[in-house]
Amino acid sequence: MSPPSRRHVAVIGAGAGGLSAARHLLEEGHEVTVFELGSHIGGLWVYDNDNGLAAAYRSLHINSEPRVTAYRGFPFPERVGLFPSHSDVAEYLGSFADTYDIRRRIRFRTRVTSVEPEAGGSGRWWVEHEDVGDTATAERQLYDAVVVASGHQGVPSHPGWAKDFTGRYLHSHDYREPEPFRGERVLVVGVGNSGLDVAADVAPDAGQTLVAARSPVLIMPRMVLGVPTARVLGALSKPWMPWPVQRTIMRVISRVFHGTMEQWGMRTPVTRTHPASNATFMAHVSYRRITMKPGVAGVDGTTVRFDDGSAEEVDTIIAATGYEIDLPFLSDAVSPVNERRLDAYQRVVHPDRPGLYFVGFFNVSGGANISMMDTQSAWVAALVGGRSSLPTPSRMRADVRRERARNRRRFPGSPRYGLELEPARYRKRIAKEIERTAGGAAAAAAGTLAPQATGRRPADDPPAAPATPGPHHEAATGNGRQGVQAS
Repeated sequence: MSPPSRRHVAVIGAGAGGLSAARHLLEEGHEVTVFELGSHIGGLWVYDNDNGLAAAYRSLHINSEPRVTAYRGFPFPERVGLFPSHSDVAEYLGSFADTYDIRRRIRFRTRVTSVEPEAGGSGRWWVEHEDVGDTATAERQLYDAVVVASGHQGVPSHPGWAKDFTGRYLHSHDYREPEPFRGERVLVVGVGNSGLDVAADVAPDAGQTLVAARSPVLIMPRMVLGVPTARVLGALSKPWMPWPVQRTIMRVISRVFHGTMEQWGMRTPVTRTHPASNATFMAHVSYRRITMKPGVAGVDGTTVRFDDGSAEEVDTIIAATGYEIDLPFLSDAVSPVNERRLDAYQRVVHPDRPGLYFVGFFNVSGGANISMMDTQSAWVAALVGGRSSLPTPSRMRADVRRERARNRRRFPGSPRYGLELEPARYRKRIAKEIERTAGGAAAAAAGTLAPQATGRRPADDPPAAPATPGPHHEAATGNGRQGVQAS
């Protein structure tokens, strides 16, 4: 029998978040199984990943420098440039998996179809999965905890007018290279990082490139006086620095390098959304290779009408309009997804479902997504191993409501405000969580919602039963739902 502290944990997704979770759990001495829909490690960083969920285009580079992006204690190789390409990141993740002996624990080409809590409130979870393309291989296993690291960028969000367009339409998720659009009239909808990248990619060879911005944002240069912009934004993101001061500094930087957004045909940027960054986008705008347009009002055939009353004929629309969070292996009764947000405590813990954790469900300015996932994973491992405890469910639910209201006020221009993070403030909050010691044996159970220092629970929070070692296997019944593993 396994030692009491050894837990059996299922991790969904072998991208950056899933690998980080596996590493920290293994370092704690737990048994880990990683389920990956595709054939490769690296999730969305793998070009043409056969999981069908990755969105890497040929010219993709991350906006943050390696030293900020890397996992704790595992730097990028020195040969990698200041802004690593998607292939650099994919290779780095593969090397990480091999260094920490994760690869042999990954079940590739495996679809998770259902994740359900064991009856009786034990805190353990039934995970149903099958080999891709072979439902006869379905299995059902019992785990002490589940870490969902499948990512929030697998299911594209399409504008309502897309169905009315009779030309070529695609989401930026399906964009790979500019050659198919040579000589065409192309409209890119959206000015997040992906929208800027795609527009800058197609502009040199397209016949005409239009970019529609419904909610304009500050567009930052890739470098500021020889320093990566992500480093500058990271320096600004201090818990003690008032948000208006941060925004003012960003606006000054943008204006020094690009002038005002208005002079290039854009509306005044929304004052409380994350800025976007691209090395060449504004140069293409200044050379008139890219023409800015307001939001799309409607479409008739191949004619696109804009909010200012103007209209343009286009051959292709590329919609960089974001993604929906999709966790089809979780039932509505279990999933904390609400519209485009994840109602989880500190973006990680389901307040009412012991043993269910989430890694990587956030947006953050200044890069550092991988290192932020590493921070989350360290906390998950501490919780699973009983070294850290949680507030009561009622207190966690209250905190989720407070954070949701705070983000709604701070990021009103973002449809995915519920995923936005302020890096420095968030790291500080997670550090405090990790320092919260587990106050009793019950906290040693995977996912147990341990009380605070008093050791007592409010009346609305029933005690959690300790988990017993697993996993337990049985043949799966039913077809389940389609799973997603991308991170």
